[in-house]
Amino acid sequence: MQVLEIFQSRQGEGLWTGQPCVFVRFFGCSLRCRFCDTVYARDPSADSGVGADLAPEELTGRILLLDIPHVVLTGGDPMIADEIVPLTKLLKEYDYQITIETSGIVFQPVVCDLMSISPKLRNTVPIDGAPEIAQQHDQDRFKPEIVQQLILRYNYQLKFVVDAEEDLHEVEDYLTHLHGVVPSKVLLMPQATDVETMHQKAKWIEPFCNGKGFRYCPRMQLVWYGNKRRT
Repeated sequence: MQVLEIFQSRQGEGLWTGQPCVFVRFFGCSLRCRFCDTVYARDPSADSGVGADLAPEELTGRILLLDIPHVVLTGGDPMIADEIVPLTKLLKEYDYQITIETSGIVFQPVVCDLMSISPKLRNTVPIDGAPEIAQQHDQDRFKPEIVQQLILRYNYQLKFVVDAEEDLHEVEDYLTHLHGVVPSKVLLMPQATDVETMHQKAKWIEPFCNGKGFRYCPRMQLVWYGNKRRT
């Protein structure tokens, strides 16, 4: 398994915000989101930092050393990792609480306690670079049939990153492609890399959430640590 980094911090986003966690960040993602905040994890490269190719048993051993009972598997997208299923089964044998953070475009029968799904809206389509990359991203990002499988099988949260007010209508449209969604499990998070921008966007996101029964989802790691890696 191509692992970029293993570190401990607090969960900054979603239903389990504030919980101490071990974060395991995997290499690799098939999407090319315009505002990706972990570009260094999309593909192994000289800019990515020190990574390692670890078997599930070795990775579990490293996680155990940190002695924190909640592990967050993130990326990139851990759901594309070849051995993610045996890894999650092994972690559960050690009674870990497992969160998986995914874009919701790949299904694997993993074991987890929270499937944190971040479907990508049209605002993620890259606007620079080759047109074919943007076209491929736009084609690959929308997989409501996969998201439906995930929300039926797992405890979940649906975390949409919104950048402008028109994105709110797209969230509503996306949800029409799913059934059985619990509104309180729909989280809207502002696209922001600093606290001031996050608070400005909250002024129109929070009232919308209140009216729909959704949750406003701040990026608390920006408040606690600033826009830094390994947080």
